[in-house]
Amino acid sequence: MNSMTNSEDFSEKTVNLNPFIQFKTWYSEHLISGIAIPDSVSLGTASENGQVSIRSVLLKHFDDNGFVFFTNYRSRKGLQLSLNPKAAMLFYWPESGRQVRIEGVTEKVTEEDSESYFKTRSRESQLTAWASEQSTLIPDRQYLYDRYNFYKNKYSEKPVDRPLHWGGFRLIPEWFEFWQNGEFRLHDRLTYTKSKDQWIIERLAP
Repeated sequence: MNSMTNSEDFSEKTVNLNPFIQFKTWYSEHLISGIAIPDSVSLGTASENGQVSIRSVLLKHFDDNGFVFFTNYRSRKGLQLSLNPKAAMLFYWPESGRQVRIEGVTEKVTEEDSESYFKTRSRESQLTAWASEQSTLIPDRQYLYDRYNFYKNKYSEKPVDRPLHWGGFRLIPEWFEFWQNGEFRLHDRLTYTKSKDQWIIERLAP
């Protein structure tokens, strides 16, 4: 089945039956658009009592198993996900008039995957993973510089170890929405809902 090409083709008959393939098509087109941070995505999490928070993270990998990002496990989002694994992502691409919403549950990636990705980061970013006690209160900016310089000296003659409190999460989708801007606000909205081992495609009113 063919992938979407424009709003005129945006129908249940022309989308890919696999939402991951459909996402890859749109995401690949987005990557060549030349914007500054093409892998930015909004991530929504919630506390145990339902208090919702949202922020931007960087998508580092995706496949049929889910969408991966990395963070400090002690950060606000890390702590929320440890207590309430449900989460949502929003990819908004104004250049093409498209957005993709994804909802599902999260899990930590393996230690091996976190180690592998950590080694690809710049040395400065590796040191920052140690220096920044993410989401905690700090007295001033100098406090960050002092911590950064401490770990810079500590690892001056050896590779930077990955902090055990730093690693990846994978969002495992249960629901997708592909949204295409339309004339007169008659936007196209198609959803994929997971039902056992199949994806059910349905259309929503704009």
